[in-house]
Amino acid sequence: MTTAPCSPEVRELLLSRIKDVPDYPKPGVMFKDITPLLADPKAFAALTGALVDLAGRYGATKIVGLEARGFILAAPVAVQAGIGFVPVRKAGKLPGATLSQAYELEYGTAEIEVHAEDLSAGDKIMVIDDVLATGGTAEASLELIRRAGAEVAGVAVLMELSFLPGREKLTGALAGAPLDALIVV
Repeated sequence: MTTAPCSPEVRELLLSRIKDVPDYPKPGVMFKDITPLLADPKAFAALTGALVDLAGRYGATKIVGLEARGFILAAPVAVQAGIGFVPVRKAGKLPGATLSQAYELEYGTAEIEVHAEDLSAGDKIMVIDDVLATGGTAEASLELIRRAGAEVAGVAVLMELSFLPGREKLTGALAGAPLDALIVV
């Protein structure tokens, strides 16, 4: 991790608004539900503010949000930071010319896309998502950003699941760019 991305008070507020849902979506999984955080205007504003601060530290010129909950977090950050928002979507969801990137899942593959014209040389991109788990989607997004000619400024997530290999998987793909998690569980 780089520097502390938010104060202990903000971290505690955010963590207090995340609900554990046992055995969802299947037995043995402890789902981290962020909808109570989003419903609390003070907590959502604190989250947005912490991510805006990181965008400034990263020198970001655009924000990429990863489908789907990454959109919810990334769009208000882009608005408050006064920079553009670019969605990275599942394959087949964007009209027009796109760049796509396949990546491995635990049981199979998936593919994400971005509009080819939304990222270009000179852009410094901050990637935002809700959770860093295995790192596959984030790694694929970094590849897409670089293929579009843009630079990866950094990756920020609300929550990192430290018992999964996401950070380790992203180390090479980050190529020195920072990875910040506001909460690590």
